[in-house]
Amino acid sequence: MTLKPTRIEMAAIAVIALQLAAAGVTATQGSTGPVPMHFNYQGVVDRWGDRVEAAWFIVALAGITLILVGAISFSLRASGPSEARRRGLTLAQGVCLAIMGLLTLLPLALASPSFDPAEGGRLASAVICVVLAVTGAFIGKVPPNALVGVRTPWSLNSRLAWDRSNRLAGRLFFWGGLIALPVMPFLPSHQAVSAVVTGVLLIAVVSVFESWRVWRADPDRRAV
Repeated sequence: MTLKPTRIEMAAIAVIALQLAAAGVTATQGSTGPVPMHFNYQGVVDRWGDRVEAAWFIVALAGITLILVGAISFSLRASGPSEARRRGLTLAQGVCLAIMGLLTLLPLALASPSFDPAEGGRLASAVICVVLAVTGAFIGKVPPNALVGVRTPWSLNSRLAWDRSNRLAGRLFFWGGLIALPVMPFLPSHQAVSAVVTGVLLIAVVSVFESWRVWRADPDRRAV
């Protein structure tokens, strides 16, 4: 078992350090007033906190980043996976790291002294669009794995169904995120959140259906 850190592990260390620094800045320099901590489906704040809670939320994101990247690294080092599985785990590791890093921007911005809570829905929707585009850029290339992808009973029992449903989901997430991102600033906050949530649900339904459709036509499928 080699202990030399990989590039993704080095990137993860940098991201976690930045997350902890962001938590410190938020706790000491964040808004002294109420900080929006949760939005409902209409993009309206339905729970408030303070800058300390926002800072702890960022610390929690750093902890999740460490757990996700560390767990995948342990799997890569300990089990001696095949090349295909190694590639899949490495891509999954990169996707998880990118998502956690992007999500950190949300509480950091919400706790900023100059942030307008009325813009929270737009901000959350924009961050989600970026996360979707980043996820979509990678998800179609990920082989079957335990963490990311269109993981249905049908895609897990047919490599063809896995490849096609994940490629479809990747394209939809990537282009959907890119197309929606510049529109978010011009939508009312509640419409921005509703549009993003509806879009994600529709893509999920289409991708799940595609996994079933391809599995059903695959002569090499395994029974579910």
